[in-house]
Amino acid sequence: MYNKCEIWRFLMNIKCIALDLDRTTLNASGRLSDGNYNALCHAIENGVHIVIASGRSFDTLPKDVLAVPGIEYAITSNGAAIYHIPTSTCLHEYKMTPASVECIIQIAKQHETALEVFIDGKAYALKAYVEDPVSYGTTPQAIPYIQSTRIPIDDIISFIREHIDHIDSMDIVVSGEQQKQLIWNELKYNCDEIYITSSVSQLIEISHKDAGKHSGLRFIREYLNLKPEETAAFGDGDNDIDLLKEAGIGIAMENASSKCKDAATFITKHHDKDGVAYGITEFLKI
Repeated sequence: MYNKCEIWRFLMNIKCIALDLDRTTLNASGRLSDGNYNALCHAIENGVHIVIASGRSFDTLPKDVLAVPGIEYAITSNGAAIYHIPTSTCLHEYKMTPASVECIIQIAKQHETALEVFIDGKAYALKAYVEDPVSYGTTPQAIPYIQSTRIPIDDIISFIREHIDHIDSMDIVVSGEQQKQLIWNELKYNCDEIYITSSVSQLIEISHKDAGKHSGLRFIREYLNLKPEETAAFGDGDNDIDLLKEAGIGIAMENASSKCKDAATFITKHHDKDGVAYGITEFLKI
């Protein structure tokens, strides 16, 4: 954490902002508000690189954000793949090891869970889960997103094994906190070469050990030849904690998890109240 003098020195020279999407840049309807849109455009016009930093796969990134002129880069699948958006080119990726994937499958089979898998930028999930997400512990508000972004697969385990050399990341859908903690501990104890995180209560999100949004931001920073203090990041979930710590300035949403807030330099407004725009103008002074 930086002291106040260091922070204000950094604020004068922010050249890259990494943005989580859901419950951060997007409102409760999954849309980009006019206020956030205008703030992003203004930042880009002032030479700031705006970088998407999401747990979403590349093919499920929202059109509202992709339509912002000047956004060039996306950290996807919790840092497993980094894309140049205009050309849909994957600049860097971490594929999961076959051994780690098989370990995850074996643990998931022991519990009543559903699996999601991201392969080469596309999202696939167990068909029964896509058809009825709530029965697997998902909130009703998430149904439109899941059903519009996941390709349903009848036998998801066989499908994963068929593509075991091409997997960006995997999600285990859990029914509650007790099951989540149990599976999380089993993964940590039994599976090597994995990075485990979570953006929402019903998901355990798993990728290669060297992935993570923070790893993606580090790659972009080096790719653009920027210093750590020239970067800022916004987030709301536990999967954004490392991202906020990696950035020179980390900004958590008012609606963020307590751990995410603890990792932040500043707390901005709620995601439904243009919190990203407020943070850009009031904290980053752009």
